[in-house]
Amino acid sequence: MAKKPGINSRDLLNRLRETLAVDGDGQERLDQIVQMVASSMDTEVCSIYLRRDRETLELCATQGLNAEAVHKTRMRVGEGLVGEVAKTAQPINAKDAPQVKGFRYMPETGEDLYHSMLAVPIQRLGEVLGVLVVQNKSQRKFDDDLVYALEVVAMVLAEMKELGAFVGTGEAMTAPHQRPYMITGTRAQEGTAEGQVVLHDAKIVVSNLVSDDPEAEKKRLQGAMDQLRLSVDDLLTANKMGIGSEQNDIMETYRMFANSKGWNNRLEASIDSGLTAELAVEKEQSASRARMERVPDPYLRERLHDLDDLSNRLLRLLTGQGRSATESLPKNAVLVARNIGTAELLEYGKNLRGIVLEEGSVGAHAAIIARAWAIPMVINAANITREALNGDTILVDGDQALVHLRPTDEVKSAFLDKLAMLTKAQEKYSAIRDKPAITRDGTRLDLYMNAGLLVDLPSLKGSGAQGVGLFRTELQFLMRNVMPKRDELAKIYGHVMDSAQGLPVTFRTLDIGSDKVATYMNPLDEPNPAMGWRAIRLGLDKQGVMKMQLQALIRGANGRPLRVMFPFVAQFNEFRDARALLLKVLKSETALGHEPPSKLEIGAMLETPSLAFAPDQFFEMCDFISIGGNDLKQFFYAADRENERVRRRYDTLNVSYLTFIEQIAARCAAFDTPVSFCGEDAGRPLEALCFAAMGLRQLSMRPASIGPVKDILLQTDLDDARAVINKSRASGAQSVRADLVKWLNA
Repeated sequence: MAKKPGINSRDLLNRLRETLAVDGDGQERLDQIVQMVASSMDTEVCSIYLRRDRETLELCATQGLNAEAVHKTRMRVGEGLVGEVAKTAQPINAKDAPQVKGFRYMPETGEDLYHSMLAVPIQRLGEVLGVLVVQNKSQRKFDDDLVYALEVVAMVLAEMKELGAFVGTGEAMTAPHQRPYMITGTRAQEGTAEGQVVLHDAKIVVSNLVSDDPEAEKKRLQGAMDQLRLSVDDLLTANKMGIGSEQNDIMETYRMFANSKGWNNRLEASIDSGLTAELAVEKEQSASRARMERVPDPYLRERLHDLDDLSNRLLRLLTGQGRSATESLPKNAVLVARNIGTAELLEYGKNLRGIVLEEGSVGAHAAIIARAWAIPMVINAANITREALNGDTILVDGDQALVHLRPTDEVKSAFLDKLAMLTKAQEKYSAIRDKPAITRDGTRLDLYMNAGLLVDLPSLKGSGAQGVGLFRTELQFLMRNVMPKRDELAKIYGHVMDSAQGLPVTFRTLDIGSDKVATYMNPLDEPNPAMGWRAIRLGLDKQGVMKMQLQALIRGANGRPLRVMFPFVAQFNEFRDARALLLKVLKSETALGHEPPSKLEIGAMLETPSLAFAPDQFFEMCDFISIGGNDLKQFFYAADRENERVRRRYDTLNVSYLTFIEQIAARCAAFDTPVSFCGEDAGRPLEALCFAAMGLRQLSMRPASIGPVKDILLQTDLDDARAVINKSRASGAQSVRADLVKWLNA
């Protein structure tokens, strides 16, 4: 059989543009498109399958198959050859499709007459919206020109689908970004919020799809490319001042991609085929995202992320779209992003109503800040950035890890009822703000707040906290690209103590490592960083940074009382060595003329089970101990708190864990060493009540949790609570939660 002449994709795009310009509804447009493609490509069948939902495809238009099958034939993603294209985002070019493994015959379509098949994904930015298929009766391998031409048509169809050009009857042809959408993610911070979407990376809509002047489009592309290269060079120059090789490597990768001849050549080839510059960039970006989904190697995935980021920058330059840095936020802004760094989140400020991330982890910097600011936050919200548009109504339920995008009236009404109940509860907590937390049996508990930024400190007075039980000093290191200077840190620590207005502040020394990584400190590639070279281990091995921070703390105190706590202490000698270093620095600072603290208290965080069994000398030497509940819990259960499959299997109120907390409290009491519990669980009323019943008398939590925790303590007799817990333990129950809840509700 003689080879047919290659099809000109630019001619095909021009015919497609003419077809789309004709008046008609979405169904009429699809019907005209399949007729035009079939005739232009000399095929007997052309069919368009669109997604009804995340799992199902529907035949929405065909030329050549039975017309009665339209909107009736459906298949699951991954089912048959068409479903496989939707699943893998890879084309299938089959000379004899019925003989290909995975082929599924759909009898209502009448496709048993056809052998050859070419199917390509209709995809936009890595998301497959449907599949475009051509078929012939004869056995035929479609040549590269035809494959490329069909891919270009599919790219335009994806953009038209996004623009709402194919709206009609049925789920598969509903207007994009209009239906209600509910996502179940992971809870990063409790609370509820109603607001409107603010996309961190605003969606760029390409409306100019087909070009008649390739040379003009190439000129536009090269102008934007020149701006992109200049901006990357500026970033590299700025970041070379005082940063580590890791960050330089990242920026050099950006420069390499921005100057890549291969990338530029692929973009120009797409423009030659008839696409505009911006659609050529988006076509390449879609292919890159599809590759990203299939790459298991984390390093290569990161490099593809870099290329994705550069593509977004290039699209903004070409279209002029994207959020201005000076643009003000709406009053009820809910931030939606794939992920976000510490500095970027801090730029938005604490007035955000909620935060929803497509990625993220419960221990990430953004989650820490959200908890400190009491902003409801849901992470791992799949596809949220693809579904949401700026200004969409959004409801965030951090308690249930649910996100409702464009909710129905019924959902919104129920949600607003919940918000009203929470507002009423907050009024109740405000009334007890200044009351001491004394239980009905006369036991007094001290409630402290956690903080990490100067902007957290105004919450101290309003929360009713008795001081700052944990000030995370690492955030000042994580939110910048260079190491902070000693005098700068001393000034910050001084401001923190000024803001506390005489109330105690416990400064935790630098806790870098695990999920908290400062790029300029050349982080190690460790297989299990949570149990690796971090916190006190790093500080004792590299004492320069620790000494600098201790000097800054002493200078910031400027003669006032100072409480310093060392994190992640696993054995006595680590605390003893760190304490000796602090005393040595104090002696040196005093000799230099700096006023020493009027009182110095040195403590440790108990975050590993091993420290609970340290020698008696540790408890005698330690001025105070803080149980770091987040880390202690994951090491006690050997369950990574970043792993959703295992972290929820284990309950804080499990009998074994509560018994361990009770043993720690008893051992500290034997040496008269003050002990507190610090972490998310301290801010949950039921857990806080159990810790008090186990003998703890100090709890440190986020400011917004102090009211609810104080409320339950004021209403409870600890002797009665302890009796319920003991009875539950004696029964052989795995957790005391059910019995305690039943008792409280009686």
